Amino acid sequence: MRVITLLLALLALVAPTAPAAAQGSPFSPVIMVNDLGITGYELEQRRRFLELLRAPGDLDKEAENALIDERLQMQAAKIAGIALTDEQIKRGMEEFASRADLTAEQLIAELAAVEIEPQALRDFVEAGATWREVVRARFAGRVSISEAEIDHALSPLSDRGRGTRVLFSEIVLPAPPGQEAQAKAIADQLAELHGEAAFADAASQVSASASREQGGRLDWMALDTLPAPLRTALEPLAPGEASAPVPLQGAIAVFMLRAIDENGAVATMPQTIDYAQFLIPGGHSPEALAEAEKVRARARSCGDLYAVAKGLPETRLLRETRPQGAIPADLARELARLDAGEASTALERDGNLIFLMLCNRARVLPAGTAAPSRAEVANALINERLAAYAEGYLADLRARAIIRRP
Repeated sequence: MRVITLLLALLALVAPTAPAAAQGSPFSPVIMVNDLGITGYELEQRRRFLELLRAPGDLDKEAENALIDERLQMQAAKIAGIALTDEQIKRGMEEFASRADLTAEQLIAELAAVEIEPQALRDFVEAGATWREVVRARFAGRVSISEAEIDHALSPLSDRGRGTRVLFSEIVLPAPPGQEAQAKAIADQLAELHGEAAFADAASQVSASASREQGGRLDWMALDTLPAPLRTALEPLAPGEASAPVPLQGAIAVFMLRAIDENGAVATMPQTIDYAQFLIPGGHSPEALAEAEKVRARARSCGDLYAVAKGLPETRLLRETRPQGAIPADLARELARLDAGEASTALERDGNLIFLMLCNRARVLPAGTAAPSRAEVANALINERLAAYAEGYLADLRARAIIRRP
């Protein structure tokens, strides 16, 4: 139903983490946050939100933490003398409902179908909107954005590390012609693994990727820089879950999500990727790897590779600019890890080591879509900075709070 779209947005706003209500009246407080109570009924209502979203983890704990945070946020608002009017709350509910192309009344009717009361929605919207006012009042004077920061944010390369980032591990199995079925059978078994420790152990034993030395663990990557098959594999996973096997060129891979970070910076867009491949005979032999290090020392950009390749057959250096989705999966997976001027030597082809260098990334604006203005970028950066202040402030409120169970 349409409400699912809206509730996905809700999950990003809910501050994660209550045991089910204690025996007795569901309207009796089961948790006290300073001098404010949280009832079993409220916990059950929030749990229904998370259950509808198929949120991972202990949903009782997720509901508990969310409501504790909202109590602390509303207490901070009271101390600051900040309160929303009924009209402001109604507007907030209308705005929230509009994200799913619904009116507030239509949203309330759809929530009622899954036994979520109107007051639960009102309380959620009021807490979120009030907290934003508290954060602005407390921290807006501390935030200033320079022209240089705006320039950097407008650069296509600034997309890396912004928006949604994922932390994941990989196991890559060779699948040469005639052996695809055997590799697929092993990958199917690996896809049943649960937990990072088991996955890391398997990666160190069977993975053909260089990351096997780290148990298959990779560093944070921006989700939108990953090739489409990998994004599709990772997006439905909860931390600790392994993906279904993903075919690559001459290989098959399984990935495990370890963490996800949605910091909601300036919106990213589809990209074209400018990259170069310099082929070094010998595969991953010590001699070829030594030659690759010499190339790395001479080439700080893709332009430098032309000097390295001077006098060699033209087939040794290939430079292409392609839409992100049109790049072979193995190359795209490596390019996702690189910044401009960085190179990878993880791949080989036809007995040649591939010295793969990222030259540039460029945004592809949808037809009729204008690039964000400087004012829009500045506002996004301000919101990002305020979000960081808000996170720290809420953590401090939690640390000083008296949280107990009656």
